[in-house]
Parts: sequence; structure tokens; C-alpha cells
Amino acid sequence: MTKSFAGVRALRGVDLEVRAGEVHCVLGQNGAGKSTLIKTLAGVHRPDGGQISWLGEAVEIPTPQAAIELGIATMYQELDVVDGLTIAENIFLGHELASGGFTKRSEAARRTTELLRRLGHASLSPHTEVGTLSAANKEIVSMARALSHDIKLIIMDEPSAVLDSEEVKNLFAVVRELTAAGIAVVYITHRLEEIREIGDRITVLKDGRTTAVGLPASDTPTAELIRLMTGRDVSNVFPERSPVASDAPVILDVEDLALDGVFSDVSFRVRAGEVVGLAGLVGSGRSEILETVYGARRATAGRVRVRDRVLPRGSVTAAVRAGVGLSPEERKSQGLVLDEPIYVNATLASMSRFARGGFLDDKGARRVAAEQIEALELRPADPDRAARTLSGGNQQKILLARWLIHGTSVLLLDEPTRGVDVGARAEIYALIRRLAAAGNAVVVVSSEIEEVLGLADIVLVVADGRVLRTLPSHQIDEHGVLDLVMKGSAA
Repeated sequence: MTKSFAGVRALRGVDLEVRAGEVHCVLGQNGAGKSTLIKTLAGVHRPDGGQISWLGEAVEIPTPQAAIELGIATMYQELDVVDGLTIAENIFLGHELASGGFTKRSEAARRTTELLRRLGHASLSPHTEVGTLSAANKEIVSMARALSHDIKLIIMDEPSAVLDSEEVKNLFAVVRELTAAGIAVVYITHRLEEIREIGDRITVLKDGRTTAVGLPASDTPTAELIRLMTGRDVSNVFPERSPVASDAPVILDVEDLALDGVFSDVSFRVRAGEVVGLAGLVGSGRSEILETVYGARRATAGRVRVRDRVLPRGSVTAAVRAGVGLSPEERKSQGLVLDEPIYVNATLASMSRFARGGFLDDKGARRVAAEQIEALELRPADPDRAARTLSGGNQQKILLARWLIHGTSVLLLDEPTRGVDVGARAEIYALIRRLAAAGNAVVVVSSEIEEVLGLADIVLVVADGRVLRTLPSHQIDEHGVLDLVMKGSAA
């Protein structure tokens, strides 16, 4: 299959063979062509060349509706739910259950309940407005929508990105149920450990081409998969850590911070050059702690001190002026203005610096943004390129550039590598350690415990809005964190 956009070849010759009842994993770095491939199979794009065969016959898939009619459903990484509608309305959107011109709401609710029960979320009401749900539950709604059709193939693009470990186990149980019924699953993920547990075969893409087709998931070495994806060996993902001096100044001091109904009694310090990680499950309060430190949520108790300045509660402006910057969990909806160019996004926190007589000095903003683009090796290195067109790893670099331009000394990073491929992850990890080594204080939240342990000097284990333990990262492993979390959640 081949596909070009405005002269840029997104697919240069991709092969994929999926068998009934198998989980076929598709791997590749951001920009490898995975999204274009699945959108072509889903009828969003039409290929320029190549052939699609379905059940042994050549077919065309001109529209998403045509894909559904064939039996192909797609779950996109960017959640495609409508916040203003209920769960049931979202699931049957576009193929509403109706009779005589009237919607059969009770039937839709009944079938929605069955789908949610099948997905292990029977506690969700079909009448709940989707806008009130967590990102993880929105993912469940998207999955239920796919299963509401008579499908033979379901394409899942990063389905575990917003799920905690227990929800991932439930997802895998659903996938196994589907394949046992003969349904094929194309599973796209950046988490290589997942393919060992759920995958049957693997196809690898690089730069719009297929570098391997149908590799066995059980015994293909990880190092080989990384080489096929990146074209190089990535032997050590996490960079070496330099010890933080015991007399290094405390830059961020959080004392007895609380937010009613969410978390309480959170205390920690971050010294210059130190990375502190918050480990725990989705819903434990980790993200809310970061947002409260940043002033996006108003604390109900406790204090946040940056150097010698106590920050007023609930003031993002005061936090930013004190040198605090946040890279949010949902970078596309909360961190970036997607249709604006890189240089605008990178200088958003420093607009007053580029103001000249009430007008924005675009030339100066471009110049400073270009310097950070080069320093962070952001690709493509074009300050005028829209943020929307970049890969997840490069979008993350824009947020880091924003705070570096502003002169931030406290970086709060919430899920900094979500949806980022293994090669770009290594770059971001190295960048985080470089920023710490330059004397910044860094706080990292991640759903991947291995990531927290690999990056952080100090780890806070969080469950149900409480800090269960604070200790050096070398004194605990992934099993120890999970053991604490499970015991703490049951207490």
C-alpha cells in the first residue's frame, strides 16, 4: 500500500496480513505510517496504490461506513467520543436503534448495559454523560461502540495508553474473548512488554515501509524489534543518573497539601538537580497533585513553596511567575494550540517578552523558538509548522521548549511519554535528566512504574489520594510499588 499527502509519502509500500482469531501487533516509531495505515483500512483515506483483500476478495474501502459494513471497526488513539451525549447515545451514534422514526432508547440502554458488562464495566450507567467520565472510561465507551457493530476485525490504536494495570488486564481479557470468537485484532502499541502478553504476530513499520511482517510475538527479541523500528540499537533506554548533593538547595517544597475529596497530607521536597517521581494507579490522585502544585486546582490545605516564595492557592499566574511549568497529561487538549505553529506554542508562556508596543514580535519569537528546536532536536525543525502535524514525542518537546524559553526552574511532567515511541522515549528521558543536571527540579507522573523508577531519584508511592511511602528509587522495584499500592487501596 502507498499513500502521499501534498507530495509527502506517508506510506511507501506497506504489507500487512491479518488472520482470523489472532492479535496482530503493529509496531513503529511516531511517523512510521501506522496512523495512515489504519485510517486507510478504516476508510478515512484512500490509498494511492496497492491492494486490499478482504476474506480473499479484492475490495475498496472508500468511506468509514464501508469499512463498518465489511466488518472493520477502529478505535483511535485520540478518543472520538462526544462529551455532550450519554454513553448509550455515543455507542449507537450513526447507527441509532429506531422504529417508525423514533429512537428506541430503552433498547439502546439495554444493549449498552450488556456491552459494558462484557467489558467489565457494568457499574457504568448508559445514561451517564460522557463528558463526566475519566479518560479511561471514555476509552471503554469507544471500545463498546466498536463492539456494537457486527465486526470481524477491530483495530485498536494505543488502547492501553490511558488505562491502569488492572484495566489493562481487563482489556486483555476482552481481547482474548474476541479472538476466541474468531475476531481478528490489530493492536498498535508503544509498550513492547504488552506484545509478549497479548500478541500472536508482529509487523514492524519504519519510514512508511514494512521492515518485518508476521514475526512471532513470543520469541522475537526486544532488541531486534527496536532495531527494526529505529534502524539502530537502543541498548539502554534510561540514562545514567548523577548523585544529587545532600546540600543542594531545595527548589520546590510541598507541605501537607490537600484537595478535599481527592488527596490529603501530601509532602515532598525537590532539590536542584533532582527528579521526584509519583507512582501509582490511574485515579490515585497523582495528576491532581501536580495540577494543585501548579495552581490549576485550588488547594484546601497545605502550602507550596518555590525557593523562598510561598505560592497563593489556585493561582497559575503566580506559579508560572515563580518558575513552575506544567506539561499536562492530555497535551493535545490541555497543553497545545494544535492549529498554531510551533513558535507560537513554544512562546505562549513568554508572550510579554516578545511584546513590542502592543504587538507581538513574531520575528523574535521565531528566532528564540528556532534555538530551542535545534537544542531539543525537534523534528521537523520548522518553527512555522502547525503543532497538530507533529508526532507525540515532538509535541512533548514543544512543551519542554515552552518552559525552557520561560526560564522555568520547576518542571511538572504528567505522562511525558504517553503515545511516544521507544526511540523518542529515550530522547525524552535523556532530555529530562539533562534538565535536572542543569539545576532544575523535576517532578514526573507516569502510569508506567518502570518509567518512574528508571527516571526518578526519589519515588512517592501514591494510592487513594495518600502518599504511602517516600524512598530512593533504588530501594524499590516494580513489584514493591504494586504491592504497596494494592495493600494501600485495600486499607
